[in-house]
Amino acid sequence: MDKQQLALIVPAAGTGERLGEEVPKPYLKLAGKTILEHTLSRFQEISGLGEVIVSTSDPYIQQTKTLLEKLFPEQVTHVVKGGKERQNSIRNALEKISGKTGLIAVHDAVRPFVEPDDIETCITEASRWGGAVLAIPSRDTIKIAGKNNEITRTPDRKSLWQAQTPQVFWAALLREAYDYAEKYNFLGSDDSSLVEKVGGKIVLVEGTERNFKITYPFDLEVAGYLLKQEKK
Repeated sequence: MDKQQLALIVPAAGTGERLGEEVPKPYLKLAGKTILEHTLSRFQEISGLGEVIVSTSDPYIQQTKTLLEKLFPEQVTHVVKGGKERQNSIRNALEKISGKTGLIAVHDAVRPFVEPDDIETCITEASRWGGAVLAIPSRDTIKIAGKNNEITRTPDRKSLWQAQTPQVFWAALLREAYDYAEKYNFLGSDDSSLVEKVGGKIVLVEGTERNFKITYPFDLEVAGYLLKQEKK
């Protein structure tokens, strides 16, 4: 199957509150580069990538434009203003994607260890089915809690997966999902939850635990250690 042109959306308007930092998470530096630069560099050699759009906050727009020009000189790049919610930021980015793009990948700005091979697999599966989500099987037993944190149910762990990114979809399908969410004021926990609402077929692609999201101070320590190891 010939690869369709791919657009990459990276929402990078998050704050650094849970990390205890004033600088937003994507712009914290590790091993001499921002986390956002480490993340974007994982997509530099992805085949068929034609567009890269980053949504961010006003103070970081010019810095992000400069970064995109450096990393993706052959691609069309845009920086858009982020919204109140992640979903709003992605919606703003969707408006910049050209009509000739067949697939759209959405990836968290603070997942800098995604493997390019896993990205390619997601693209292949999304081309075939309509949507693909990188994920890992849940290692822990999950509890459903009710009032006062009382356990109400323990779902079968064998059917539980932890969703990661990238999440890749047919462009028309993702646009339909975002139009539906806007019309019915639905706020999803990730992009695939929006696509599920319009009946899109999505498959899971097994990834690795290295593709974690930097959220807490401990994550930042682990990321710094891994980057040092990669340099050896």
